[in-house]
Amino acid sequence: MDIYLHRYLLKLKHHFKIARDERSVQPTLIVELSDGQISGYGEATTNTYYGITYENMSEVLAKAGDTLKDYSFSTPAQLWEDLKDIFHSNSFAQCALDEAAYDYYAQKLGKPLYQVWNLDLSTMPQTNYTIGIDTIENMVNKLKEMPWNIYKIKLGTPHDIEIVKALRKHTQARFRVDANCGWGVEETIRNSYELRKLDVEFIEQPMKADNWEGMKEVYQHTALPIIADESCIRESDVEKCFGHFHGINIKLMKCGGITPTLRMIQKARQLQMKVMVGCMTESSVGTSAIAHLAPMIDYVDMDGPLLISNDIADGVKLSIEGTAFPPRNGLGIVLLPNLH
Repeated sequence: MDIYLHRYLLKLKHHFKIARDERSVQPTLIVELSDGQISGYGEATTNTYYGITYENMSEVLAKAGDTLKDYSFSTPAQLWEDLKDIFHSNSFAQCALDEAAYDYYAQKLGKPLYQVWNLDLSTMPQTNYTIGIDTIENMVNKLKEMPWNIYKIKLGTPHDIEIVKALRKHTQARFRVDANCGWGVEETIRNSYELRKLDVEFIEQPMKADNWEGMKEVYQHTALPIIADESCIRESDVEKCFGHFHGINIKLMKCGGITPTLRMIQKARQLQMKVMVGCMTESSVGTSAIAHLAPMIDYVDMDGPLLISNDIADGVKLSIEGTAFPPRNGLGIVLLPNLH
């Protein structure tokens, strides 16, 4: 089997800002896993917060490619296990190859991936649409520009409650908020009561990832459910989040792909925690992988293709009516030509 790498620059429709970062373009890497007849595709974006670059992803994938030359493929989970030592320091590259392996595997079986797992698409949640930090006027304009049923509002400013109040005047849609580690303990508890009055569904990662003592206090006194993101990176974090968060947001790139995500979902269910799967501003390649998992979870954030102006693939389609899967096997992905 062979690995081919495709680099792209995704252009965001709006300058995107969260509590700790901002950007107008998002570099992304597409991994193609091919036997010469069938190709599977996966995706990983670069990320300054986690130190992920084209260069370090390409380097580790080259090592994986050497191993795959004479590899006898059986299942994606087995491939993940066989190559895990190569990827120990780069879960993003590991994720891209793992997604490609599931795409390839399901195509070999002649089924869409969700059918391989015997999932019912009627049970899947709809994605939220994310509104990044901006002036209140611009955030209101972004909301009006994209009528949607569920919005995730990025917070972490001195005016967070004012922002949500202003947005609430213009829609009855469901709200979720994400402070991206931008609040403290008392601020989180106080804001939870104010946000509940504004029909906010939950708060995502209000405080710094390592503030476990603070999160326990918030967990005991909050008026809203708290969902872990930066505090839940890998499989071992799920159990750590129990008693500190009401649910977890799994990012495939952070944990290493679909294979560990399936185990994290199972563990969270055993602990009776809510489960969300989120994106990292990917194209339709990465979000199509998330979509096939969606019937297993409570909430999904896979709006990457809605936030960019130059989607690089045809795959799962997102609209206010819901999620539409293409009539193709695997993840259903076709890379669009001449977009490098």
